Amino acid sequence: MTNADNDFLVVETIEETEVNQCGSCGGNAVYDPVSRGLKCPFCGTEVEIIATRENTTEHDYLDALDLADHSWSNEKRVFKCENCGAETLLDNDKVADFCTFCGSSHIAVTDHDAGIKPALVLPFHISKEQAVEKFKTWISKRYFAPSKLKKDYELQKISGAYIPYWTFDSDTKSSYTVKIGTYYYVTVTKTVHRDGKAEQVTEQVRKIRWRTQYGTYNEFFDDVLVKASRNVASGLIDKVEPFQLGGLLDYRTEYLSGFLAERYSIPLKEGWFSARGIIDQRIRNRILRKETGDEVRIVKVDTSYDGITFKHILLPLWISSFTFNNNVYRFLVNGQTGKVSGKAPISVWKVMFTVLLTALVIGIVYMFQDFL
Repeated sequence: MTNADNDFLVVETIEETEVNQCGSCGGNAVYDPVSRGLKCPFCGTEVEIIATRENTTEHDYLDALDLADHSWSNEKRVFKCENCGAETLLDNDKVADFCTFCGSSHIAVTDHDAGIKPALVLPFHISKEQAVEKFKTWISKRYFAPSKLKKDYELQKISGAYIPYWTFDSDTKSSYTVKIGTYYYVTVTKTVHRDGKAEQVTEQVRKIRWRTQYGTYNEFFDDVLVKASRNVASGLIDKVEPFQLGGLLDYRTEYLSGFLAERYSIPLKEGWFSARGIIDQRIRNRILRKETGDEVRIVKVDTSYDGITFKHILLPLWISSFTFNNNVYRFLVNGQTGKVSGKAPISVWKVMFTVLLTALVIGIVYMFQDFL
């Protein structure tokens, strides 16, 4: 059997997806970030989406490792990019002609399970047109970019994608050992030479006295957010955060209509390990603030985690790139707040000019100080 035959059989086994059909013309309506409802791109008919926030149930983490709701696979098709390996969920009637994450046109349908169904989604608030304007404003403020960048760059296709995240809750109880240091001063006499003569001088030298302190710290952590995607650069996505999670709504396929939705590539167990690292660091910071002393050093922290629960949520991003001097530069736009993050070329001449100008100003300041 040929590879083509294999691909054909996979496509045939994919289940049908939900289509949001326009009641006026029969076209496929898509989610409109401006009206926050469905809008037909053919006749302009708009349909309100009744927004709800009823799915507030947290799922037990330990139970989910063995049993989870995989019903999302009945609503979406999973496409895998053969170039970068990213797996993307699309409506059944969409054509996967490019990869949102690397731009490759080599997209193949797979029969991978779509995984744990999301409980909540943060719908797009920023439209594609607004995202483009946000990008133009961002790039116009790149001081160290080459001057011709602002008129010579070529903007590539911009795509809206829902990125998977995990949120975790956990009750924690910690016992810890710290070293607390208290400053004290001693008078030290030493010999110095001035104008060829030896003199005895005294000075105060700071020392530190350490004592061991034991304690406990308890805290409940709510909605610790962990990215569940390996396909969006963390350095870029971190800079468009935070998302306002108060805007999360019950997951409905209508919000995904016309957009991409990435299948999580970081599984639940690995997501909890990342969340636990965040929790552990927050506990250490709390302990350092709790104990008083001139210096506080943590020796050991033992933490137990109880009642671990999670939710799978989807957060909105506009993903694109631009080309300048035959180089590709990626950028992201937060689909809720419009915050932009990206990489832009840097002009070596502008950097050198700034460094020289700074050095000249410092030199002038020192010259004036000599005359004072």
